[in-house]
Amino acid sequence: MMTAPTLTLNNGVEIPAIGLGVFQTPPEETAQAVQAALAAGYRHLDTAASYANERDVGEGIRRSGIDRADVFIETKVWINDYGYDKTLHAFDKSAAKLGVDQIDLFILHQPLPDLFDRTIAAYTALERLLADGKVRAIGVSNFLPEYLRSLLEQTKVVPAVNQIELHPYFQQPESRALHAQHNILTQAWSPIGGITAYWEGGGPRRTFDDPTILAIGAAHGKSAAQVMLRWHLQQGRSAIPKSVRPERIRENFDIFDFALTDAELSAIDALDTGVRSGPEPADVNLVNFSREIPDA
Repeated sequence: MMTAPTLTLNNGVEIPAIGLGVFQTPPEETAQAVQAALAAGYRHLDTAASYANERDVGEGIRRSGIDRADVFIETKVWINDYGYDKTLHAFDKSAAKLGVDQIDLFILHQPLPDLFDRTIAAYTALERLLADGKVRAIGVSNFLPEYLRSLLEQTKVVPAVNQIELHPYFQQPESRALHAQHNILTQAWSPIGGITAYWEGGGPRRTFDDPTILAIGAAHGKSAAQVMLRWHLQQGRSAIPKSVRPERIRENFDIFDFALTDAELSAIDALDTGVRSGPEPADVNLVNFSREIPDA
């Protein structure tokens, strides 16, 4: 069976470069998607407390028959659980739902710009969980450069990962440069631009329809999605594609038998619009994005 190459985090932990994401995957479909992914060769699963499907990710792992030690589990703390003690309890909630004692990568889902002291307290709790061996690596998600710099100034452990929106139409070069400076892995959510399918009106075309990407795919006998994932892989990023369809899950993993040329990589780099599709990190707060996370 084909396996994904691994990337080495800044604390020496290895992470499979391609993982299955389960954002917006209904709980009843999540276990099935996880089973399909593990059968296809994936060994990295990305979920979050706010997705309300951690329990089903754990169930999918158990049904798969794959040893827990062979699966890299990543999940995220939601903003309602920020604060030192609340974040320690957030680990207990996630671990219990997943049915595991240790989480491989535990990250903060968003910065809270208007309550950044609470964000720092939450990250300090992650540092404690790391020191206690309850997690193998810690990180953040959706941290703009200014938030990441502030975090680095106020904490001790450099995040292993920053998971951000990143696809050919939104490439975040400033964030990637800062990550490289501090040996933080750039991890792409919406890596094949699925979020661009929701644009309306005057926005750019969907990445899946982009003529440059389609032409590169035709040259290699690969789909647009496979080309975009290969682009991430060759540029040293971790990518988290999501799908619930077994054939798409398999297709997204079938990217290890071809390579893009330097010219093809550059052609995809040239597609950046600088336009974010997801929520603006600066707008996230407990008024507009509050969601209580239940106990296991």
